[in-house]
Amino acid sequence: MKAVYAGLLALFILPAISDEAKADLRLCNKTDSQVGVAIGYKDKTEWVTEGWWNLSSNSCETLVPGALVSRYYYIYAVDYDQFGEWGGRAFMCTREKEFTIRGIADCVARGFERTGFFEIDTGEQSSWTVQLTEPVQQGTGGR
Repeated sequence: MKAVYAGLLALFILPAISDEAKADLRLCNKTDSQVGVAIGYKDKTEWVTEGWWNLSSNSCETLVPGALVSRYYYIYAVDYDQFGEWGGRAFMCTREKEFTIRGIADCVARGFERTGFFEIDTGEQSSWTVQLTEPVQQGTGGR
């Protein structure tokens, strides 16, 4: 599994603020790299993981259109240029090519990869934006 570059990558999660009535789960890539994103969520009957959304630098993409029906969503992202990743301890199934996988048990036995996703708690919000960012440089003065 790719090494985690926690020192290179930081994550900010913000409730989406919009003048429009549209509600979505959006992800914004605020880095200078191309990023691949996978999402996990529970539908009416079981866990589902989907990927990949490829986001160019400084762009946003809607991952879940419409009002959010789940409180918790799970995200895994990889920085294609710097070889870092955003992950966590919620393990779900992925694969290298485009996928929709039903169920999160026995990933490897079913021919998939077991990947750690980070949790998004949207609370009672009907819209949410996740922003993947690089940290402010240390030692350069200012804030």
